[in-house]
Amino acid sequence: MTMELIPHFIDGKEIESKDDGRFDNVDPWTREVRTQVALGGAEEAALAVSAARDAFDSGAWPRMGFTERGRILHRLADLMDQHTYELAMADTQDMGKPISDSSSKDVPRSALNFRFFADHARMSAAETLPMDSGHHAYTRFESAGVVAAIAPWNFPLMLETWKIAPALAWGNTVVLKPAEDTPSSATILARLALEAGMPPGVLNVVHGFGPDSVGEALTTDARVDRITFTGESTTGRVIGRAAAGNLTPVSLELGGKGANIVFADADLESAVQWSIKAIFNNAGQVCLAGSRLFVERGIYDEFLRRFCEAADALIIGDPKDPSTQLGPLATEEHYTKVRSFVDGVEADGGTTMIGGLGEGWVVRPTVVTDAPATARVCREEIFGPVVVVTPFDSEAEAVDRANDTPFGLNAMVFTQNLSRAHRVSSLLRAGTVWVNCFFVRDLRAPFGGFGDSGVGREGGNFSREFFTEPKAVVMEIDS
Repeated sequence: MTMELIPHFIDGKEIESKDDGRFDNVDPWTREVRTQVALGGAEEAALAVSAARDAFDSGAWPRMGFTERGRILHRLADLMDQHTYELAMADTQDMGKPISDSSSKDVPRSALNFRFFADHARMSAAETLPMDSGHHAYTRFESAGVVAAIAPWNFPLMLETWKIAPALAWGNTVVLKPAEDTPSSATILARLALEAGMPPGVLNVVHGFGPDSVGEALTTDARVDRITFTGESTTGRVIGRAAAGNLTPVSLELGGKGANIVFADADLESAVQWSIKAIFNNAGQVCLAGSRLFVERGIYDEFLRRFCEAADALIIGDPKDPSTQLGPLATEEHYTKVRSFVDGVEADGGTTMIGGLGEGWVVRPTVVTDAPATARVCREEIFGPVVVVTPFDSEAEAVDRANDTPFGLNAMVFTQNLSRAHRVSSLLRAGTVWVNCFFVRDLRAPFGGFGDSGVGREGGNFSREFFTEPKAVVMEIDS
């Protein structure tokens, strides 16, 4: 039986690799190969960049008005809505995300990304700067050019569109490299974009790996004008060094080790439920995961009891089953990494309250206590359903513990004290602070992190400034 092939999508055409190279795409639940993927390299990356370069330099896309581009992007969003199940199942089978999440959350949010940025670009206002001596200045935001977008595997479609949508809305052309473990939804998206009326070469998709493959070729190509990457911090450093050779601007959204602070005056039941979502959603494979949970000592025992009960009640199973709340980890390699943290808890001085390893590539919701601040589970990004719960005695101690990390992507604060909410939020070194909630987004707000969590911000005007070349025009008007 011939196995389905997921091809590259370059210049409006679906193509295989020049050398017919392929690699396997494995379903993490069955742990069986379900498709093969065209294995690209430097040649395919160069072809895609050439297509994007031609489409930008001489094509219609960057010369369209915002209204016309917006109509195409809205049409693409409509088509995504019509193909919700196909897109959702692609991500579910590629990385083990529960279908209930991919269909009701990820695909709708992905479509929203196109609608939001299409409208945001059309309605954005530039500056006019009246000057003395008969001169007048104003600003323009012009398309930057060719964008290389390198996406992660944990929210494939959502984070691909988070990069693609603003780039396209501002008139750029794009070469997308999806994560090698989650190739399917990117190719479906490219097909839908062509159906929506997007000209060939505007959105290209090339499959492959990072070093000595597509990723390295894209990040070192001098014809690329912007690089946007979401992923692990070590890879971000490699991409940053590669981009520096051509002085290519980069946006890097990297790892996290989110702190979740629960004060004694919090709504306890609400804090428990949000904290469960913060660490166990997507099997903990979330850069924003609240993996360090600090609870004020006066409520520590009660909170821990309720939290463990709620975690233990999560339904683990086949991610294609609508009732499943937690599926397998995305790959065997990643499972092995997370397993090393679970296996090392006791050696590091911690205690596993509940959880541990399940069947296949499943790690059950795991709650760790008593771990010293120096333990690996407290310092390193696990990217799995493992949380360390620690008591604290004062507000100052909670802030100090939360900030004791090289990461700074996000944090959470649970309290009913308004002054404390504002005060603690201002003291936390994190790009996003959620108060009494988690993962609630306004797409106009900046998104990114401090320290090892990245470089730059995206969202709203922050995306505009990254994906455009801001220009000052100064005119003499009194002559």
